[in-house]
Amino acid sequence: MTLHNKKILVGVTGGIAAYRACSLVSRLLGEGAEVRVVMTDSAKKFVTQLTFQALTNHPVYDDLWNIKDENSVEHISVSHWADLIVVAPVTANTIAKFAHGIADNLLTTIVLARLPNVKVVLAPAMNVNMWNNSMVQKNVALIKDTKEFIVIEPRSGVLACRDEGKGKIADVEDILDIVVKSI
Repeated sequence: MTLHNKKILVGVTGGIAAYRACSLVSRLLGEGAEVRVVMTDSAKKFVTQLTFQALTNHPVYDDLWNIKDENSVEHISVSHWADLIVVAPVTANTIAKFAHGIADNLLTTIVLARLPNVKVVLAPAMNVNMWNNSMVQKNVALIKDTKEFIVIEPRSGVLACRDEGKGKIADVEDILDIVVKSI
C-alpha cells in the first residue's frame, strides 16, 4: 500500500474522536502522502493546531477569514490542491452541512469548492442515538447518493459518553484502506 506523492487534505471536526485524526495523519504521512489539515472551531477544543502542524510541517487551515497565503483565494487553492479529502471524525452537524450544501466554515467551503473528480471520505463519530437519529440517517443517505462521498460506517462498542452501540470512529487501518482504494 502506498500513497506516494498523493495530496490528502484531512478535515477534523469537533468530537472526542478528534484525537484519532493524529494517528491517521501519521499513517498517511508514513505511506508517502503529502498531508494538510483543516480544522473546525469545535475540533480545536479537542486537539490543538500545533499538534497537526508538528506532524505535517505545514500550517493548519482553521479559519475562513485568517488567510495564510494572501496571493490566493485560500478555500479555492486548498480545495484544488487535494487529490482526496478525508474528514475524520465527521460530526452529525458537518454531515448535515455537506448534505445540504451549507458552507459556513473553512472545511465546508473547501469541500464544496473541490474539483469534481475529488472524492470525500467521511468517518463519522458520534453518540449512538445521534447516529441512529432519522435525520442523520437521511443526511447520510443523501450524501451517499451523490457518489462523491464515501461514508465509512462507525463501529459499535462503548462510547466516550459510556453509552453502548454504533458510533465509534472506524479504526485508522480501515480508514487508510478506504483512502488507498479511493485515490
